[in-house]
Amino acid sequence: MSEPGAPDDDELFRLGQVVAHILQQRAQMLVTAESCTGGWIAKTLTDIAGSSAWFEAGLVAYSYEAKQALLGVRPETLAQHGAVSKETVVEMVSGALARYGASVAVAVTGIAGPGGATPGKPVGTVWIGWKRRGGYAHAEVFHFDGDREAVRRHTVAVALAGVQKILSA
Repeated sequence: MSEPGAPDDDELFRLGQVVAHILQQRAQMLVTAESCTGGWIAKTLTDIAGSSAWFEAGLVAYSYEAKQALLGVRPETLAQHGAVSKETVVEMVSGALARYGASVAVAVTGIAGPGGATPGKPVGTVWIGWKRRGGYAHAEVFHFDGDREAVRRHTVAVALAGVQKILSA
């Protein structure tokens, strides 16, 4: 059961369907690079039948080492800015596009809680990045309320809404 105010499964599925429809109509593929959501964005999208037509890959890169090996995040970026930063999410989303043939990517990194907060980065701090092939990465920071599940649900919803937005631009 999700926390009041957090998107429920039906809402996440509906958001996924909108993204799926746009990707399919435009014959484009999507790749996800996830940390704090642990693959939930990819799961939401691949719950939709026929997703292989528009979903290329979903990467879960939780540790610093995985972010470096799977997505090409530079050790210097992680040392200077940490995993939960604009710099890291930009390198994550850019690395996902560089490694796969998709036309659009979304990346998320954050602190879902209940622990993990640091000065200036409380629980609920999430960076989300979006990028289209040949374009520039766009990243935004969000501060979501609620428990671990609520933070993750909000992250999935906002990430999908952002994919819809950049595909419709």
